Order: sequence, then structure tokens, then C-alpha cells
Amino acid sequence: FSGRIGSIAMVVVQIPMQVLGVLLMDKSGRRPLLLVSAAGTCLGCFLVGSSFLLQDLQLWKSSPLLALVGILVFTGSFSLGMGGIPWVIMSEIFPINVKGLAGSLVTVVSWFGSWIVSYSFNFVMLWSSEGTFFIFSAVCGLTVMFVAKLVPETKGRTLEEIQSSMNSFIS
Repeated sequence: FSGRIGSIAMVVVQIPMQVLGVLLMDKSGRRPLLLVSAAGTCLGCFLVGSSFLLQDLQLWKSSPLLALVGILVFTGSFSLGMGGIPWVIMSEIFPINVKGLAGSLVTVVSWFGSWIVSYSFNFVMLWSSEGTFFIFSAVCGLTVMFVAKLVPETKGRTLEEIQSSMNSFIS
């Protein structure tokens, strides 16, 4: 595929999914959107990994199409929820007296994690193209479990209600 077709496909998927995520955030809740989004990113990475595997084994000639579909599924799913909702939840769960410091710490950790992934990506791709995306898919699968078990729903709840539910979970 040409870079132009890929770029157009990305825009055609990313913008509507981002708008849909914004519209659904207050209707369906943050947690369900995060679950769908994380599951979609898991599927997208799995499809890209499968594309590389099928190409390496020379089992399927249309593996570039599968790679494009996987990238678009990942991008659309990320835009739907994982891109923005964690920042919204972060602003809702921290008490006022630590919100600035906690938000800053979360931002530093997030950017550091992004740097680690970006820095190591080429090295891991040299090791195994399909393995790279299967690892990413596994991490996204763990994200689904993390959201399901630990992330509170914050839609329509006050800070006190959120803190109370988190305290009862910890106890």
C-alpha cells in the first residue's frame, strides 16, 4: 500500500472513533469503553503479529492487508478509549490536595513508559517482528484484566463516592 492510502485510512478511522469515544464516554461509562478499547488494541496487535507470522511462513499472500486491518483496528480502538479516558479518570480519582502532584507523577510515568516502548521497538523488531506484536497483544490482554479488576467506574460519581469505593476495595 502507498503511504497516502495508509494515511487516509488512518484518518478515516481515527477521527470518527475519537468523536464516538467522546460521545459515548458519558453515556456508557469510562470503564466499559476502556474494556472495549483495550480488547480492540489486543486484537489489532494480534492481527499485525499474525500478518508477520503468515508472511514469514509464506502461507498467505494477502498478509499486508491483514497488517493494515490490524493497524486500523488498533488505531480505532485506541482512539475510542485508551487514548483519552485514562487521563479523564486520573483527573477524577485523585483528591484535590494531591491532584497536581499525582497528575504530574502519572504523566511522567506515562511518558517514560512511552519512551521505553519507542526506544526498544526497533531492537525487539530485529529479534522477531511477529513476536513484537504478540507481546504487545499480551500486554493489551493484561490491560483488559487490569481494567476489569481494578479501574473504578467514575461516570456520574462524586470524588467522595469514588474514594469510598476504592477504600472498600483496598480493605
